[in-house]
Amino acid sequence: MGPHTIVWDVTYACPLRCTHCYSESGRRPSRQPSFDDLLRLTDAIIALRPDSVILVGGEPLLVNGIFTVAERLKQAGSHVVLYTGGWSLRPSMVDELVRVCDEVTVSVDGATAETHDRIRGRDGSFDRAIAALHLLDAADTDPGFTFGVDSVVLRSNFDDLELVAGTIPQRFANLGDLSFGAAIPSGLASRIGFVEHELPTDDQVAALGGTELQQRLQALAPPSVRVSCLDNLYLRMSPDQLAAADFREIVVEADGEVRGMPIYEGTVGNLLTEPGEVLWERSVARWSDPLVVEVLSGVRTMRDWAAATRRLDRHFGAERERIRLDRRPEFSPAGTGRR
Repeated sequence: MGPHTIVWDVTYACPLRCTHCYSESGRRPSRQPSFDDLLRLTDAIIALRPDSVILVGGEPLLVNGIFTVAERLKQAGSHVVLYTGGWSLRPSMVDELVRVCDEVTVSVDGATAETHDRIRGRDGSFDRAIAALHLLDAADTDPGFTFGVDSVVLRSNFDDLELVAGTIPQRFANLGDLSFGAAIPSGLASRIGFVEHELPTDDQVAALGGTELQQRLQALAPPSVRVSCLDNLYLRMSPDQLAAADFREIVVEADGEVRGMPIYEGTVGNLLTEPGEVLWERSVARWSDPLVVEVLSGVRTMRDWAAATRRLDRHFGAERERIRLDRRPEFSPAGTGRR
């Protein structure tokens, strides 16, 4: 059996500069393949027969051919989900987007521009996200299509969750989902400084994993909108979690490299040069690597998890990844200004 879910970072180009960016998009080469290689990667992903393919980035809507990719995946039987920051969604794209995707999710990290733009790193990003949601809300869609809002939960916006649930969904009659997910220590969110000041506290993560907060937020949203709260702890992939769950997910990087573990640096080969089944087997083998087991078995807190991420990233990352780790900007609360 192969992966149930494939997350494809189709590009690292991005108009935003999110403080927590897991892929460091907009701060590194886009590694954008040619259109022919993009289609070859699409076919290699299809060959793995995933139930769902999640198109992320970076900003997928910047990719020339993204609608062809999505349509090809959908016709092959995968459930296609596209995540966007909304900045690049133009009215001329909407009809095609809703035709080739099963779901489109727009990132909104606060109820106001002040909060959202600070986190997303660019003035005007809140207004662009809301405009994108209005376009999707007004689109002529098939019954099976849905669109939603995804909100990354950080320490600084945790107290705004009720305001988000009580104001954002009411603006869109056809909104299907509102998801609140804890930021995880991956990419820029694993930096020293970010961990101490912006990564959610253990208590906040526990609240997101419980039922009380979700019920409270659901009561604030329209009945037609499904509200979910996620602690995202499954992405840690510690041995006890893998033993208790059927984890079958991989991440494909922009140029076809396959990560050994979704949120950690380090790849096991490229879909353009090797069969996907082989890379899936290597990925699964990585999960029980002695160092992985040792490092992740000792994780108890978010701070522990961040330290484990930094250790695994440096061990498994190739030279270009280690250079990028060394060049990551330091984080401080005063350094989260917009541009």
